[in-house]
Amino acid sequence: MKTKILILALILLFLVSATSNAQEIKSIQDLFNALKTHPQTKSDVLAFEKAKTGKQLAYSNLFPTITAYSSFDNYSDPAALLPVTPNGSSYMVQHQEIPQPFSDQIFKVGVSISMPVFIKSIYTTASKAKHMQKSAKAKKHINLLQNEAIIVSSNANLNYLDGLTRALESKKQSLLKTKEIIELKVKNGRAPGSSLLIINNGVNQVEASKNEIAINREQAISAIESLTGIRVSKPIQMLETNTIDNSVIKSLEPLQQKILADKLAYRAEKEKLLPSIMLRGSYTYSSGDAYNNNLSINTDFSTIGLVVSMPIFNKNQLTQIKKSKITYNATKNEFDKLKLTLKSQANQLENSLQLLYKSEKLYQQNIKDKEEILNIAKESYKSGRIAIEDYLKYEDDLVLEKSKLYKAAAEKWQTLVKLAVIYGNNIENLVK
Repeated sequence: MKTKILILALILLFLVSATSNAQEIKSIQDLFNALKTHPQTKSDVLAFEKAKTGKQLAYSNLFPTITAYSSFDNYSDPAALLPVTPNGSSYMVQHQEIPQPFSDQIFKVGVSISMPVFIKSIYTTASKAKHMQKSAKAKKHINLLQNEAIIVSSNANLNYLDGLTRALESKKQSLLKTKEIIELKVKNGRAPGSSLLIINNGVNQVEASKNEIAINREQAISAIESLTGIRVSKPIQMLETNTIDNSVIKSLEPLQQKILADKLAYRAEKEKLLPSIMLRGSYTYSSGDAYNNNLSINTDFSTIGLVVSMPIFNKNQLTQIKKSKITYNATKNEFDKLKLTLKSQANQLENSLQLLYKSEKLYQQNIKDKEEILNIAKESYKSGRIAIEDYLKYEDDLVLEKSKLYKAAAEKWQTLVKLAVIYGNNIENLVK
């Protein structure tokens, strides 16, 4: 009894899991919303946050650095608690009752500050980080568009496969009705038994084709699920609500911003050879027992000043300059290649899109014509004017024409969203 209850509980758990996994989606926007909270999108958000941190890190070099410190030192010979002038030293030698600021055990506590007054490369590096942040932001947007395009394309492909399945099922039902006529003809001796074998083979081929489609259908569903975490059970109807704005190839922006960043990085490396000015200061409180009379002594002193430095020769820095220049030129070359590629792709896709719109209308009309021709062929076969093989060709022609229509519709959506990615158009405003 307990075993039966356990099995029943496991079955119920499986059914609940399957139900929650296959969510009912009302619109393509539901999938877009799911994409925005998916780990795939969060990775791009984190990359953008990392770029923001780089900008903050660059600007942080302009702020002062304040450090507190303390120490206790034990010397083999007495050391100074603070610098002593010659005149002061002479006076204390003559008056031994005065504790001299020298001891073999000294405790120190203090604070130091350093701050760049002028280091040109810091400002250039900060500007570079700003462009890297813009590049990451643009990349995040393009990656989101690419993933939305995959969702739309997969949904369009799923719609194509489901339409093809319906066309095959319609063909199957038509064949089964014809089969009833053939069975009567064979029974009455008006048709050879081979006709029945041919029609049965046609039905079996339909089932085999449907199985192949089911496998491809799973691939389309999996592609959507991998980006949204949602397993759709059927394709979502989509409506084109806007036209493509092809004025600017916005997918070039991430690389365009990186070119500016690499150019500034190259400049910053050269600027590290320029003079730099730093403000430095410190305050130190020292205490110990004077070496001359063993009296306790406490004293403090402070320093503040400007430090100017400039490298005379730094082979490593010269190599870094050369390396950054190569990186900058490589990025420019990559941008030029990508620009040519995207322009060529955009032209090809735009031309294809117009042809696909025309193809859809032509296939729709062809389907109507082939449906009428198929009806004529059925009547011709019934009256014995054509052979069964000729009749089956008309069945195949209709399915083929329907598949062309569904495929053209899928390719239209896929072409549309590819263009949207290239031109950086908002797909959510393009598809409803």
